[in-house]
Amino acid sequence: MNRNIGVLGCGWLGLPLAKTLVEQSYFVKGTTTSLEKLPILEAEGITPFQISFSPVAIVGDISGFLADLDILIVNIPPRLRSGNQESYIDKMKLLYGAIKKSTISKVVFVSSTSVYGSVLGLVSEETVTNPTTASGIQLLQSEKLFSSDDDLETAIVRFGGLIGPKRHPATMLSGRKNLTNGDDPINLIHLDDCIHLISTIIRYGYWGEIFNGVFPSHPIKRDYYTKEAIKLGIKPPDYVDKKEQKRGKVIQSRSFLNKGHAFHTPIDS
Repeated sequence: MNRNIGVLGCGWLGLPLAKTLVEQSYFVKGTTTSLEKLPILEAEGITPFQISFSPVAIVGDISGFLADLDILIVNIPPRLRSGNQESYIDKMKLLYGAIKKSTISKVVFVSSTSVYGSVLGLVSEETVTNPTTASGIQLLQSEKLFSSDDDLETAIVRFGGLIGPKRHPATMLSGRKNLTNGDDPINLIHLDDCIHLISTIIRYGYWGEIFNGVFPSHPIKRDYYTKEAIKLGIKPPDYVDKKEQKRGKVIQSRSFLNKGHAFHTPIDS
């Protein structure tokens, strides 16, 4: 009955997601790259594994982790910033090979709205992708790796910017000067709604579909980040006052909302 779930990557999103699935009476395995974090997972009722990936090898007991699982949640983001050119798609190809030797029949692949790249205007799951960054390009390649396999039922989740405990883009923008995208709309989602979206996919069996994960509120960046910085007690970012017509893209979560579900945690809560 698809009650055995693996969460590959128990970090900022993966750990609270795994805890929620345990609370929903699933048997959950989880991975971390940190030896010190193993007892933390175990204390939450998660069967822990220390596993890490490189483009050429998987380090750790990947076969033991994947054994007897029905569903795998792949929650390993690319680490391609700051000049890191490590191949994310090569890591996913290694994982795919390991999955093919396991009992897993269903995959939730956590991706990003960066796969839409330079597309402007209203964006839905039906919008043609056009990634422009290394991470967006390799995420899209990885999506296709899993979704093109007819023997795997894969749900793709494309999250917008993530906010939640100890994570808010306003902190990274604090004090920055002469920003030029102040009239672009924001596309954010709270951690609680990330968990809600993934657990709903699993509960209702929404396999073989793509889901954008973005809260349906899109104020412009200069207004939103100024207000949020003031609430956080930090210096607001400074945007060039161009008085431009609203541009950028508004990412819609049509697949999820059209099924009668809703997001519950406002991005300005």
